[in-house]
Amino acid sequence: MLTLRLMILAIVFGFCSTSLANDWPQFRGPNGNATAPEANPPTKWSDSENIVWKTKLPGRGASSPAVIGNRIFLTAYTGFGVNLEDPGDKADLKLHVLCFERDSGKLLWDKSIKASPATQNFGQRVADHGYATATPSTDGEAVYASFGVSGVVAYDMDGNLMWKADIGTGTAGFGSAASPVVYGEMVYVNASIESKTLFAFDKKTGKEVWKVDSIVKSWTTPCVAEVPGDSPELILNQQNEIFGFDPITGEKLWWCAGVEDYIVPVPVFHDGIAYCLGGRSNRAIAVKLGGRGDVTKTHKLWESTIGANVTSPVYYDGHLYWASDKAIENCLRASDGKAAYQQRLPTRARIYSSIVRAGNKLYVTTRDQGIVVLAAKPEYEELAVNVIESDETLVNASPAVIGNQLLLRTDSHLYCIGE
Repeated sequence: MLTLRLMILAIVFGFCSTSLANDWPQFRGPNGNATAPEANPPTKWSDSENIVWKTKLPGRGASSPAVIGNRIFLTAYTGFGVNLEDPGDKADLKLHVLCFERDSGKLLWDKSIKASPATQNFGQRVADHGYATATPSTDGEAVYASFGVSGVVAYDMDGNLMWKADIGTGTAGFGSAASPVVYGEMVYVNASIESKTLFAFDKKTGKEVWKVDSIVKSWTTPCVAEVPGDSPELILNQQNEIFGFDPITGEKLWWCAGVEDYIVPVPVFHDGIAYCLGGRSNRAIAVKLGGRGDVTKTHKLWESTIGANVTSPVYYDGHLYWASDKAIENCLRASDGKAAYQQRLPTRARIYSSIVRAGNKLYVTTRDQGIVVLAAKPEYEELAVNVIESDETLVNASPAVIGNQLLLRTDSHLYCIGE
């Protein structure tokens, strides 16, 4: 029975990780690890160099592009909260799912829902990123988008609404953030902020398959991690604990003592180890996967006092890389959590988007000083700083890597960057 289960999971997981390798179907790409190993996007660009196309967006947002085939999906919001001085009437807030043609940037369709009355009131903290924060996820059959208290929606590839599911009415701090993740026949949504719940929905109907309660102070997106020789595990990081769940049944397989603060960064995994960041005090923890029960003493490999409050890392060649929200570029040895380097980036503003790796280059998106391109090695080497001078709007979204191109979303435009 176990062998059959592993075969089924291998087929499902193989589809998710292999057939979508040339796409970027969810937040931080295939497997959520923000890595395109064979890609080679430009190192340098500007208003007049290496911009394949750009498209004006109908609304603001902090979500990243999700790409499959010749479709790009993005979310945005309009009608309220666009301007801090004059936010408008919350009753006019609309939440959009947008579909673009990948080759040209042409808008193919724009579908919207009215925001819930429970939507967080507008203020300085919400103004930093707005009401469209979660990146949509797609499997090539549909696109799934979460708008927090306004619910999760699924549209088919032509923009027809398939289903809508509620996930709670709670709000806190900056609002919602966790992006949906598609795996096999299910869509996972971390609704810790809205209802302290992790949901698994049937991707075709939106019906609840299972849920886990008491998910505390977790803004993070879950990840489905490969475990060598065993079944994949759904990893979720929350205040004080890291969990490993069976992605099919929702059974809690193991738990480990975690960061004693709220969690935003997404876990990354490599070779059967999950790396989890979080907390205002900035921590990083490495946990070996595949355990059962309380694995704090048996599978927790190390804990570092270097981490991030908001941003997520990438793994490459024995090291972890990320730019903290305090604009410090970090490189840690994955073996023991010791720092290889820490270097201030060329911005004084906070960084909210997460690093991505394309081949042997790292792309770090700042809010106000463009994208810093670094060599992916354990010594700090700045290759370029790229600013699109004509676009002065903020950048909160992480880029998507598609072959030898980047898709970058600002508050006003979607850009395709390539030679």
